[in-house]
Amino acid sequence: MRTSRYLNFLLPLFNTDRTKQIFHINPTIDPVRQDSVEIDIQVYEYDASSLQRYDLTNIEDVLRFKKSNKTCWINIGGIRKSDVVTISQHFGIHNLLVEDILSLQQRPKMDEIDNLLFCLLNMLYFNKQKVCVETEQISIVLGKNYVISFQDDAHRDVFNSIRDKLAIANSKLRISGADYLCYALIDMIVDHYFSVMEQLGDKLETLEEEIVRRSNTRSLAKINALRKELIVLKRNVTPVRDMVHGIIRSETDLIQERTTKYYKDVYDHIVQAADLSESYRDMMINLQDLYLSNVNLKTNEVMKVIAIVTCLLAPATVIGGIFGMNFDIIPYAHQQWGFYLAVGLMLFIPIIMLWIFKRRGWF
Repeated sequence: MRTSRYLNFLLPLFNTDRTKQIFHINPTIDPVRQDSVEIDIQVYEYDASSLQRYDLTNIEDVLRFKKSNKTCWINIGGIRKSDVVTISQHFGIHNLLVEDILSLQQRPKMDEIDNLLFCLLNMLYFNKQKVCVETEQISIVLGKNYVISFQDDAHRDVFNSIRDKLAIANSKLRISGADYLCYALIDMIVDHYFSVMEQLGDKLETLEEEIVRRSNTRSLAKINALRKELIVLKRNVTPVRDMVHGIIRSETDLIQERTTKYYKDVYDHIVQAADLSESYRDMMINLQDLYLSNVNLKTNEVMKVIAIVTCLLAPATVIGGIFGMNFDIIPYAHQQWGFYLAVGLMLFIPIIMLWIFKRRGWF
């Protein structure tokens, strides 16, 4: 009964529901995606000298931008199956890519089908209240003079700095084509990985100080929780390296040779992020070893105290046992000062033992 109550106390600390969210993934099962209640469609049509922004609510209004002579960024916040199918049919997006856009918890990847370059990866956010890494899937389709991005959440992304750069006339983003815009989106997502990793690193440092000062069951629970978040981080960061490498090696005409160097820069960043995630993983293993070492050290300290107390009480036990035997003739037993002699020995011998223990550095 006591064991059951103890487990019921520990299970909430280790957050088993989070484990199910991370590991219960089966890509062979068709995803059950609920259509977004709200949808936010932003279209940026621009060239070096002009910029037009359109905030739309109807997906049919987007279709006309396929024939635009300017570069267009179509950002769709909120996924609805009917909208995805409609825009995919008009822009010639293959059915396999439509399945990826509508998928859930898909592995980051890139594909090149029907003269379109498709990239799927996750934006990462750090929830300070829940101390967890949240993911948002984003699909990017690169065409001849347009980029279409599909986001799960209509209310948040990491592209505000790109929107600010688009507002600057003759900026690098404005004078470049759709391939550079695609690079800018991927680069912004990758750069935000470092922000999430920095916050996780702060949590690791705080946890390390806590373990050094005082180790308890909650410390072990925090180690377990952060390990799960590092799994989420690594699962989303490492495949992006292969995705960007695939873009660099592709021979598509959609990416100009002068833009390839920018994708190589993103590749360097994602490699660094992957290495950093490995370092965090190693640090987490070290924290677990440190926790176990502290627990063992505390156990050894307790056992040492118990052993010393036992040794100090041993002389009193022996002396009391000798003078407590049922014999008529026991030396000093019938003397007036016999009791004080026994008590004095019981105190004097432990004091000598303490002095010897201290001299030898046993405590």
